[in-house]
Amino acid sequence: MTEGNNIQDGDAAVPAEEKKDTWDSKVTVPEPAATPATEEVEFVHPEGGWGWLVMLAAMWCNGSVFGIQNAFGILFLSLLREFGSEDDDDLRFRTAWVGSLSMGMIFFCSPIVSVFTDILGCRITAVGGAAVGLVGLLASSFVTSLGPMYFTYGIVFACGCSFAYQPSLVILGHYFKKRLGLVNGIVTAGSSIFTITLPFVLSGLLEKVGLQNTMRILCILMFVLMLAGFTYKPILPVKSTNTQTGGRRCPPMSKIFNVNIWKSLGYRIWAFGIPAALYGYFVPYVHLMKHVEERFGKDASKEVLLMCIGITSGVGRLIFGRVADYVNGVNKVYLQVSSFFVIGIMSMMIPLCNIFGGLIAVCLLMGLFDGCFICIMAPVAFELVGPNDVSQAIGFLLGLMSVPMTVGPPIAGFLRDRLGNYDVAFYLAGIPPIIGGAVLCLIPWVEARRKRMEKEVNKEQDVTQKMIEHEKAQEDPQQKTGESVL
Repeated sequence: MTEGNNIQDGDAAVPAEEKKDTWDSKVTVPEPAATPATEEVEFVHPEGGWGWLVMLAAMWCNGSVFGIQNAFGILFLSLLREFGSEDDDDLRFRTAWVGSLSMGMIFFCSPIVSVFTDILGCRITAVGGAAVGLVGLLASSFVTSLGPMYFTYGIVFACGCSFAYQPSLVILGHYFKKRLGLVNGIVTAGSSIFTITLPFVLSGLLEKVGLQNTMRILCILMFVLMLAGFTYKPILPVKSTNTQTGGRRCPPMSKIFNVNIWKSLGYRIWAFGIPAALYGYFVPYVHLMKHVEERFGKDASKEVLLMCIGITSGVGRLIFGRVADYVNGVNKVYLQVSSFFVIGIMSMMIPLCNIFGGLIAVCLLMGLFDGCFICIMAPVAFELVGPNDVSQAIGFLLGLMSVPMTVGPPIAGFLRDRLGNYDVAFYLAGIPPIIGGAVLCLIPWVEARRKRMEKEVNKEQDVTQKMIEHEKAQEDPQQKTGESVL
């Protein structure tokens, strides 16, 4: 605009003969017009600044959401005493559904959350989700039976947590690129910190103020989470789609429901193997506390076990997140395979531990490889589908994970009600991780075969292109000779 104005101001004083030269100079001006597009492509991440505050907000989100979920074993004991009696044969089965629905809905809503995040942005989605979660948790504090608790805690609270959680991972990519692995490890370690501290806090609160008032105190975490969502200021340049969608703000359906991710055989195996491995994953978080009471008495310091899982899970996320940087390509899947094998074996070891120290060792190993499984998910998705489709690839995977995360604990509670102990439940909980890990071993082989086929296709295309260029090179001299003769 300034260049155009300067030219127009100078036209009044320029002679008529020189105006022709001035017009010629105007014709060459449009070259710099292409620079804005290149500036959008070459976006430089701040790698800090306001991003550190965003990181802390996302860390609080991970901690408050999954800290409450992982500490449900403490609430589970209080729900058994509050809403049932020991004479109820299906008490544990029905009570376990509260925590299972809550954890399952967090993952089930993930594909929907990804769509809302693309349309509304990270800030609106996160703040709205935290507000819904706050309402659901507050409503749960006034419930006097299990039936309404399924809705208030298992659905409303969990859906709000889902909408608040996923934007906390997406917004990190706006501020970090080189440090994204480190920042992601710190953020996900937030859930470990809350998992360590919340069991002791909840145990004290439940003894002093009861279940209802404890849930009202937990609402403070959700209120702070709602405030944290306001820090999610998006800074990545957004490509305008108004010309393609007739001025509408909504993106095209092909962007909302991305089917390209399902064209990858490796991703399809991954999307099947991970859920298959998780049917027993959430069982220890729900039933381990009750198992400890039955095996070692009510005075046993059962909160220590969740603390051990939380500590080593945080350590595992930092260690294996760094290790993954040195593992090439889809071979990162082997880290998930090893984690599932260890988690499955440790689940089977729980009934065999007649000494409390043995349970501590089992929980330490289980937490360490739990952190490995979680921190490797994003890098593996990136390797399988590429950076453009990675967000929806993770969203659909989390949605598929909702079914096993929901079904596992109630089945374990049903087995306990029928058999009188948790031994069979924990034995069976260790089988799915081993089977799912074995299925994931196919991914590196499938991806290696795909790359070989792509190389062969590229070679054939190169040979064809060279032949075409060679034929053109032979035809050009003949054409030039014909022109000279004419």
